[in-house]
Amino acid sequence: MKWGILATGTIAAKFADTVNQMEKEQVLAACASRTMEKAEAFRERFGIARAYDSYEAMVRDPEVEAVYIATPNNLHYENCVMCLEAGKHVLCEKPFTTAREEGEKLFALAEEKGLFIMEAFWIRFLPALQKMQELIHSGMIGDVVWARSDYGFVAKGARKDRKFDSALAGGALLDIGIYNLGFMRMVMGDAQPESFDSQYHINEYGTDDFSTILLRYPGGRSACVTTSIGMDMPRRAVVYGTKGSICLDDFQHAEKLHVKLADGTEDTIELPEEINGFEYQIREAERCVKAGMTTSDVLKKSDTLEILELMDQIRKSWGMRFACE
Repeated sequence: MKWGILATGTIAAKFADTVNQMEKEQVLAACASRTMEKAEAFRERFGIARAYDSYEAMVRDPEVEAVYIATPNNLHYENCVMCLEAGKHVLCEKPFTTAREEGEKLFALAEEKGLFIMEAFWIRFLPALQKMQELIHSGMIGDVVWARSDYGFVAKGARKDRKFDSALAGGALLDIGIYNLGFMRMVMGDAQPESFDSQYHINEYGTDDFSTILLRYPGGRSACVTTSIGMDMPRRAVVYGTKGSICLDDFQHAEKLHVKLADGTEDTIELPEEINGFEYQIREAERCVKAGMTTSDVLKKSDTLEILELMDQIRKSWGMRFACE
């Protein structure tokens, strides 16, 4: 598939590097930035065919079949609309949009146009996490009762300003808390929480830099997720069931599962990433496009929309307003 990349920042660089290490079916056809200097530097760095100094020009490129959107959160909706209107398939960085209402409109537009669209929630496709779901569904650890996950890092300087800028739809929840929430959705069989409570901190930018959220699921199950930009926290997760547990030392880059059963049996399952984890979502996008699908049946439309809805509810409980309101 011939890819175009909107924006040339850190995450765009990871995507481009991934494509260059994949099979020849994946091609970097074009990239675009706000200046030709940045676009050209990115093109040269990753051996991309063409560079553009406007997003609009790139999506008009007839050689581009699909676009990876790596722009700031607040631009995802309008950039997705632009790409779909131009007849391009879309893989959009998480969060898909900043509100469920916008997400629904994008899926509807993609279906109307007969084009594929998916949120780039790449951990959903990691072999280790898919194995975790398989073990849970098989009943190996019994009925899931409780789970927890943590994710935090320290941002400084310009990166900190960008992560927390309310005008860019910043904040820890949208930036990395979505990993915690999406992981728990996988653990809980794609169920939506029935209720939640949270402790949080709003910083001088007016956005969240810390939260601990207690999620209550149907059947008496519960989970706790902690997210921070300002504290270095190991990305550790544990799933507890009535017959055992599954521990992940790093759930975001999951490559190992430590399984411990109540009968004393222990096992470590290793499923390393082939490149860096992005390769699986890229292959999923290509699979779906070839099959004529407008959405993935692995990372389903409902998965994206219900996580957006949950984040909407959490942020509203913190008194935050949305740009689309």
